[in-house]
Amino acid sequence: ERAIARHEVREIEQRHTVDGPRQDVMLDEEDDVVIIYNRVPKTASTSFTNIAYDLCAKNKYHVLHINTTKNNPVMSLQDQVRFVKNVTSWKEMKPGFYHGHISYLDFAKFGVKKKPIYINVIRDPIERLVSYYYFLRFGDDYRPGLRRRKQGDKKTFDECVAAGGSDCAPEKLWLQIPFFCGHSSECWNVGSRWALEQAKYNLINEYFLVGVTEELEDFIMLLEAALPRFFRGATELYRTGKKSHLRKTTEKKLPTKETIAKLQQSEIWKMENEFYEFALEQFQFVRAHAVREKDGELYILAQNFFYEKIYPKSN
Repeated sequence: ERAIARHEVREIEQRHTVDGPRQDVMLDEEDDVVIIYNRVPKTASTSFTNIAYDLCAKNKYHVLHINTTKNNPVMSLQDQVRFVKNVTSWKEMKPGFYHGHISYLDFAKFGVKKKPIYINVIRDPIERLVSYYYFLRFGDDYRPGLRRRKQGDKKTFDECVAAGGSDCAPEKLWLQIPFFCGHSSECWNVGSRWALEQAKYNLINEYFLVGVTEELEDFIMLLEAALPRFFRGATELYRTGKKSHLRKTTEKKLPTKETIAKLQQSEIWKMENEFYEFALEQFQFVRAHAVREKDGELYILAQNFFYEKIYPKSN
């Protein structure tokens, strides 16, 4: 896959060299748009990304997977510069939808005038950890033949917590906060209150929309209404398409109340859960002002503002 990707990049660059310099390529404002989905593992991110892939040809945009070595969410400083330059100046790939397991990167720090649109989805922290625990052992129905890192380990999540195992320790919950916090050192200090507050700030000020796994269809519906250039047809595709519900973790056993109660005693869970509740409240606030319910179905509100008292009057 990497070899094919490099070949495709070289082909584009060669065509660009023949056709003329990049700065001569003028884009319509509607096309000069980049969305970054810095997806958190095990939050239904594959289901959502499949929709972007299915729609890209029809809606005329490009989808690019950001594949980092060993899925490291923190980029080196030099890679940050390269990535920002690629995203902002690679006009042949605009409009573009980039997705990958990377933490939030502030484009403004690099002197960029037009920043990308960030979106994301998060999940109840314990449910996400349980799903990831079993995923590492049994995989899922997306690539069932692929050997996973913990394959062969039959210990249940309950047994792991009872034994104080490292794979189910409260520290493993510390993931959604640093993904939103970013590339600062303090973001990755487990249990940092500063990281939590920075993640909240970024969610409100730097993200266009953040959904929750438990209400993914509503998230998709809002994106289609607000960004139809990318997501026209996404809601119907999610409801009827096979790929949207494709990825399910195999052999997953729900934890007992005792296991959940034990995890909920940790300060790390309390902070991750606080962030999740914060994101959920914000999402529900956005949804409440964008949709209405009728006969059990949600529908998007029509435009609810207009212009008047326009002066000076035209002759």
